[in-house]
Amino acid sequence: MSARQMSAEEAQSAAARIMARCDALAEISEEEDSLTRVYLSPEHLRANACVAEWMQAAGMRTWQDAVGNICGRYEAAEPGAAALLLGSHLDTVRNAGRYDGMLGVLSAIETVQWLHDRRQRLPLAVEIVGFADEEGTRFGITLLGSRGLTGSWPESWITHPDGNGITVAAAMQDAGLDAAQVSLAARHVSEIAAYLELHIEQGPCLEEADLALGVVTAINGARRLNCHFSGEAGHAGTVPMLLRKDALAAAAEWMLFIEQATQAPLVATTGTLSCQPGAVNVIPGEVQLSLDIRGPQDEPLERHLSQLLTQAQAIALRRGVSFSASEYYRIAATPCDKRLQQALGAAVETVQGCTLALPSGAGHDAIAMAERWPVGMLFVRNHRGISHHPAESVKMDDVALGVQAYLQAVTALAQA
Repeated sequence: MSARQMSAEEAQSAAARIMARCDALAEISEEEDSLTRVYLSPEHLRANACVAEWMQAAGMRTWQDAVGNICGRYEAAEPGAAALLLGSHLDTVRNAGRYDGMLGVLSAIETVQWLHDRRQRLPLAVEIVGFADEEGTRFGITLLGSRGLTGSWPESWITHPDGNGITVAAAMQDAGLDAAQVSLAARHVSEIAAYLELHIEQGPCLEEADLALGVVTAINGARRLNCHFSGEAGHAGTVPMLLRKDALAAAAEWMLFIEQATQAPLVATTGTLSCQPGAVNVIPGEVQLSLDIRGPQDEPLERHLSQLLTQAQAIALRRGVSFSASEYYRIAATPCDKRLQQALGAAVETVQGCTLALPSGAGHDAIAMAERWPVGMLFVRNHRGISHHPAESVKMDDVALGVQAYLQAVTALAQA
């Protein structure tokens, strides 16, 4: 059997181990009745140690880097070759599910385990990283682990405090790390050929298509704005309907327009809304609301945002109110590498019979990694798309197909 193939029976065995290990990692939590594991906590370090043991059993040399990522290397046929890097994160949000992040790390270990059991080496090394902090739960800074690997940590991060006033530098010291050595985590561009990440889909598209696996085309860019309609408060009983300057009615009309005008692959959400004076018998004079708009390509995203803001101004003008907006968050779309998409797509088609290309609406470590290396992502179906919640759920059969496709893509890319 060539290194490109994993039988259905072998894939089922691998998936069973992955599911059991996801359960085992879910037990490593700072809270007894829910899963919470944050950056540089004792639980994070325990999870790293546990994953390192599984990496070593798969024939890998392991180390914990200067920012707390747990890393392993399965050597190439010729020692010293560049590596295909596989990975995801081991930290969680509070009251998390057990598959977001962990499924990707454990599936990567199974691809290496299969090669190791057959004493097969590839032209490229295979490395695995369990990133230390993707979620940003403890310090409110995201992608600490992957930005350590890419060498793009801002110096200001080490003085950033958590909710208890403990800085990143102090937390590193408590964990046996040295904030002055953060730069040692950075990898040279020539050491890594590409980065691949397997992850649960944090949405319902695969389930809607009745497919286990899909290939990510891009990680959505995002813009977030604080928006404001300003009208005129007035007595609810005495101001005629045609003479009102109702800020909330203007905001409501705009919200409906946003819903109707935003079409796939773009998404837009008004997640917060507050009105003043907020009394049952007073016409709302001021409304504050948020806008979160995302899409896999920056130019269409910008055009649609411009359309939405233009429409808000038109609604305000017609209703005799004013509108303003200020952007407070922006992240560019991250396209996945075409060659990696093709390799993952071919592998998915082999094991599943067809493939589905889809964007990721959520952020991932691949965002940071794409600043240095080509990135590719494989999604596994997740029941109802529920994520960041204990109800995260994947099927063992889907995980088995995921491992088969992952291994096929890894070996194909390494041999190319």
